[in-house]
Amino acid sequence: MSLASVRHLHPASYRRMAWKNGGGITTELVRSPADAENYDWRVSIADIAQDGDFSIFPGIDRQLMLLEGGGIELVIGTDEPTRLEQRFRKVAFPGEAPVNCYLLDGPTRDFNVMCRRGAVDAELLARTIVGPMLLFPAADTTWLLYVVNGHVQVKAPAVAAEAGDTLIVTFNDATQPVVLNGAGELVLVRFKPTPPA
Repeated sequence: MSLASVRHLHPASYRRMAWKNGGGITTELVRSPADAENYDWRVSIADIAQDGDFSIFPGIDRQLMLLEGGGIELVIGTDEPTRLEQRFRKVAFPGEAPVNCYLLDGPTRDFNVMCRRGAVDAELLARTIVGPMLLFPAADTTWLLYVVNGHVQVKAPAVAAEAGDTLIVTFNDATQPVVLNGAGELVLVRFKPTPPA
């Protein structure tokens, strides 16, 4: 029986850093490869306290999900404005697009996923966990689970995560699903290589 690898990240390991354009502060949960400037993917949480522009990231595909707060309005390039007013609503956009961000009702907290275009695709989800949840083995797939609130336990290998913690599940040649139990809310990201064109 081959088990998946589960890496447990605590908030103490996260890195707070200035936005690329100097307009704010973000908390980086993890990037892959670790510490690489030209990462394949990166996950962070931004606390937005004022209106302003987003940094430019050429060649990066971005997704943003509202975690807390009164919401934001984004003007992405020449598109019509997009409003994220409800928790866990999300939007995807190219990193090289100019983005203007406007707060709707005070500061917000937002979950950010960035992937190198042509290398990695990401699926961003929010789920409530009230009992068992299964992640099934899939080749070349990595799952990231961020515990928004509550708690989560992994059966095998045995891992317990609390609110604010992050789990990274890598299957490699694993044949058994990962069984999660707990109560609360999760943000999940499924990473997999971009299919050949």
